[in-house]
Amino acid sequence: MILEISDILTPNVFKQLQESLGQAEKQGQFIDGKATAGWNAKTVKQNLQLSKTAPCHGPAQAHVTQALHDHHLVQSAVRPRHIHSLLFSRYDIGMAYGSHTDNALMGQWRSDVSFTLFLNAPQDYHGGELVIETSTKTESYKLEANTVLLYPSSSLHWVNPITEGVRWAAVGWIQSWVRDPARRELLFDLDVVRRSLFAQQGKTVEFDLLSKSVSNLLRQWVD
Repeated sequence: MILEISDILTPNVFKQLQESLGQAEKQGQFIDGKATAGWNAKTVKQNLQLSKTAPCHGPAQAHVTQALHDHHLVQSAVRPRHIHSLLFSRYDIGMAYGSHTDNALMGQWRSDVSFTLFLNAPQDYHGGELVIETSTKTESYKLEANTVLLYPSSSLHWVNPITEGVRWAAVGWIQSWVRDPARRELLFDLDVVRRSLFAQQGKTVEFDLLSKSVSNLLRQWVD
């Protein structure tokens, strides 16, 4: 499942995040992105990343993590157990990230779902599309600022070279309570139906039965 969510951060928080990253860049707090790449990804990764020792890294990470945890679509579609390993990236002209699959384990956490938060407007740069390969097609994404894209960590994906301007993005990973993506999608579909039913008819017998099924499936599938 690939999911887009716009305006994930409040306007004030998003503006503060942009300003703090810009200030960190001026102060030389971005490092070579290869420092956090796996042994094979290092050969295709060309970007800069905010140092985790930078004063703004902790607050920025907390804002993004909290916004994702609080969003009902993330809760329903992903069932996040832990949001981890956030990186704030900058791509200048000529930089790219070649085809790769994200590491299955990052420290003590598994990567089930990856996310990219687009931090500046698509017209600010040329190139820089996030490309995701699925079993049936290849899709390119270059989304509006403050939009987050969630996609399977198991997919092959890459960032096209920047030919003009600068691309800013935050990336991170989620370990879900439900390991199996097919089961997560089934739970999401059931949740969409029961929320729609509740919006139309309120708390009915049918709503209660659907809620019971969602809860009981979670009891079986939580990892």
